[in-house]
Amino acid sequence: MDLPPNVIESDGGLTLRRIGADTDAAAYHRLIDESLEHLRPWMYWVPDHPAVTDQFLATRDERWESGQNFTYAIEEHGALVGACSIFRAEGAAADVREIGYWLHPAATGRGLATRAARALVEEAFRLPGVAHVEICHDPANLPSGAVPARLGFTEFVRRPVERVAPGDTGEDLVWRISREG
Repeated sequence: MDLPPNVIESDGGLTLRRIGADTDAAAYHRLIDESLEHLRPWMYWVPDHPAVTDQFLATRDERWESGQNFTYAIEEHGALVGACSIFRAEGAAADVREIGYWLHPAATGRGLATRAARALVEEAFRLPGVAHVEICHDPANLPSGAVPARLGFTEFVRRPVERVAPGDTGEDLVWRISREG
């Protein structure tokens, strides 16, 4: 099975590094603790942190090795500032991968999410059989939507979803970019 690299170096001191339950747990918890109010409107799991975070971290190696989810720590000049992933969403076609990302509030507004997402798109298209990459977010989450717009994604579909986080509108906006050729 082809897997993406454990480390992806990007420009300007940005590194995506495979997240590890043992090596990253304390720093990841601290990052989330500092970001709770920033994440609360959009992340359904915030009320159940830290238990859900422990469970999430515990499954990263298994999900990586199975090819289901590749989760990276986002580091800027060696400091953990967020997380991102490439994954196959439940019910998605075999040739589609989704990417997701979040940043500590102090790391927003500097293009880090866009640079991380660009790197993930490139890696997703290196995986065999991947023809499309999607980014899905609530339409009210404007900063998340700015990333795919900057990267040349097009709005693919809007679909009703269950409201599970305080900021949810009950709709998902799905952006898509397709492999050239």
